[in-house]
Amino acid sequence: ISIVIRTLNEERYLSQLLNAINDQKIENYKFEIVIVDSGSQDKTLKIAKSFNCAILKIKKDEFSYGRSLNIGCEFSNGNYLVFISGHCIPKDDKWLINLIDPLINSKADYAYGMQLGGKFTHFSEKQIFNKYFPNTDENKQKKYFCNNANAAIKYNVWNKYLFNEYLTGLEDIDLGYRILKKNKIIKYIPKAAIYHFHHENWRQVKNRFEREAIALKIIFPYINFGIINLFIFFFIAIYQDFKYA
Repeated sequence: ISIVIRTLNEERYLSQLLNAINDQKIENYKFEIVIVDSGSQDKTLKIAKSFNCAILKIKKDEFSYGRSLNIGCEFSNGNYLVFISGHCIPKDDKWLINLIDPLINSKADYAYGMQLGGKFTHFSEKQIFNKYFPNTDENKQKKYFCNNANAAIKYNVWNKYLFNEYLTGLEDIDLGYRILKKNKIIKYIPKAAIYHFHHENWRQVKNRFEREAIALKIIFPYINFGIINLFIFFFIAIYQDFKYA
């Protein structure tokens, strides 16, 4: 198993993440950790070295989400490629084996796990996690959604289709869309849960959704989203948040 982690100044949670990975119970499988760093200025690389991770460096201006993953995957030796963000922590010691189990047993080609908010996660983001990562399983997912903050893919599937290196985000959804059209299987694994921590200001949140919107328009150019749609989704989301609260 090759665990590929993209990093940029991830010192806050990286030690906890790497300790949690080393504590995983994975039966007869071996794993390696591959760090793809795009110019960290904090203690990220020092921490990665202390855990004997393989470290690949790319320039910040060369970075894209798809490119960094392709670089990490190409370097990897595993039959199964696992992706987790540097600011995520597995919930338990069965996270890794639960995530790759559908790949091992040929029940999926691409799998992704549950994401949970932490103590200081914004209420609105917890609502997003609840919507896209419910505590329910599906035998066979018919939609192309996937999320590389907590995902796994067979090496031969990645090697055939690769991640799009020119998208500003949503490289996971793009790949899911392309492989689903080739009758590959995507599976959601709620038992493979991680805590996903964001500590973004409003400008960073805006930038994240903006670049994902740009990528979405490239992946699905036929999507039409106008001012009426904006108001409908905006007020529905606020109503649902208040109702839940």
